[in-house]
Amino acid sequence: MLKIAARGSELALSQAGLVAQALVAAATPAELAIGGIRTEIVVVETTGDRQPDRPIGAIGGQGVFVKEVEQAVLDGRADIAVHSAKDLPSVPGTGGLDIVAVPKRADARDALVGRRLAELAPGARVATGAPRRRAQLAWLRPDLRFEQLRGNIATRLAKMPVDGAVVVAYAALQRLGLEELAAEVLPVSTMLPQVGQGALAIQCRPGDAVTTRLVRRLDDADSHRCLDAERAFLAELGGGCDLPVGAYAVVLPDGGLELRGLVASLDGVVLLRRTMQGPSGPAVGRALAREILEHCGGADVLGGSTALA
Repeated sequence: MLKIAARGSELALSQAGLVAQALVAAATPAELAIGGIRTEIVVVETTGDRQPDRPIGAIGGQGVFVKEVEQAVLDGRADIAVHSAKDLPSVPGTGGLDIVAVPKRADARDALVGRRLAELAPGARVATGAPRRRAQLAWLRPDLRFEQLRGNIATRLAKMPVDGAVVVAYAALQRLGLEELAAEVLPVSTMLPQVGQGALAIQCRPGDAVTTRLVRRLDDADSHRCLDAERAFLAELGGGCDLPVGAYAVVLPDGGLELRGLVASLDGVVLLRRTMQGPSGPAVGRALAREILEHCGGADVLGGSTALA
């Protein structure tokens, strides 16, 4: 029996269910002979869930959907923690939980629900709580007006502005069977995703060799390498989900990595994009961050964004 800790939102439970199904399906003949692998989902309420109407930055920034889920594993109430990788702090906490497995990544792009970008009238309202999304859309369409929005997918869709749009992760729509609601899926060349968007991260206790062995069966090496690159980029910048920062990595045909990085001002007036290639995920992530910070004016832009936030 493996107990899986997850938030209680519909999306989080769907994602935990996907991991549970994959663990059961990965059982070996020897394990099946003694009953296979059974799972149970342990629902955990997080700081972010308890304060759904406040901006994430105001209640602690990155990690507000993670800490209590990790603690359930550390306390022994669960064996595994399943997170949306984008919710994890770029620097691991003090609990000692590492990312053991990253299953194959889903679509990392953002989607507009309601109207396509070109169909939005001048001055139309767009609802999004993400500074990264707001900055990139403002750079593309300075005429747009933005509304703060948080909550689960159903809450966000219910608050769609009249004749406007809501921005959500396309992977979230897919995992909930709602992909037909997407009016437009934005290419990464238009809207660079959040670090880890579309990926799941699975943690278990250090020293729990049996659970670690089972969880590692679900790891997709390419997805894990890409996530490591993106997280290293964010860690080197010193930012989180409350700043307009994005990154997206892909594995090249020769086995190397290509990482795109973004730093922007909150108002979208300044938008810095750079791309770098390299063999090592963390190394290319750190190098790209330093390039943007030290040679492209990124330090000044992030400093201004922090002050505005």
